[in-house]
Amino acid sequence: MSVNKTILGHLAAAGAYTAFGFNILTCRAITVHGAISPMGLFTLRALGAALLFWIASAFMPKEKVERRDYIHIFIASMLGLFLNQVFFLQGVSNSTPFDCAIISSFTPIFTMFVAAVAIKEPITWRKVFGVIMSLLGIVTLIFNTSQASCGTSETTSFGVVMLLCNGLCFALYLGIFRPLIVKYSVITFMKWIFLFSLLVSMPFSFDNLLTVNYIELPVDIIWDILFTVIVSTFIAYIFIPVAQKNIRPTIISMYAYLQPMIAAAVGTYLGMNHFSWLRLICAVMVFAGVWVVQTSKSKID
Repeated sequence: MSVNKTILGHLAAAGAYTAFGFNILTCRAITVHGAISPMGLFTLRALGAALLFWIASAFMPKEKVERRDYIHIFIASMLGLFLNQVFFLQGVSNSTPFDCAIISSFTPIFTMFVAAVAIKEPITWRKVFGVIMSLLGIVTLIFNTSQASCGTSETTSFGVVMLLCNGLCFALYLGIFRPLIVKYSVITFMKWIFLFSLLVSMPFSFDNLLTVNYIELPVDIIWDILFTVIVSTFIAYIFIPVAQKNIRPTIISMYAYLQPMIAAAVGTYLGMNHFSWLRLICAVMVFAGVWVVQTSKSKID
């Protein structure tokens, strides 16, 4: 794989998870407002992104999907989008923000093992060292970041299971479906991913979306919804398959550590946290771990 494609893959993964990091803030603002339920918000995201992807596909060369691949794309849609978000929403509502961040940090470990089984990506000592280095960096950062008092007061066992299922679903998506993603263009693949997720989610949120008084929504909530749909969903989910085409699944999943780093940076900017050399060292550890995994042996090597 060329250096340019590898750089493109890293930039795409970083861009996607940066958008996901800000998405946590905008989604929280929308759901705290109370007019739109979490599942309703997911359906809005799926609806908006599906429309944008299908409109974009009208301006792209026509690409036919093989009939046998539709079932695989449907499964990818469930693991990478619908079930992933359902488990996340259930987990967040049954855990503290602190515990949620800690449990979500294990996604790259899941991805490393899934990739080893699904696409025979070797688990080397160098790769294990890189993952552990980044994990220690992000866990230390989380422990040394002030936690907001919002959300549930304690983490339940149900919340832990839901968050672990959330991480496992996305790990399976990253590790299993790379061959399918390489086969089709990003627009073709994602338009079907979002259409399937939209159809599955509609029965669970249709009533809520019908009762929302969209005209009376505050302007800042409308901007949050637009950002969530356009940037954190449409653009971010263009970046994810681009990353999957060009870098390995474990490396992509490690960019998930950008989310708590963004939360810490925003907290520092807003005066909720203060800058410290320890936080800077933690950030260096995270990216050093990504570099170590990047330079470890791949299946081709």
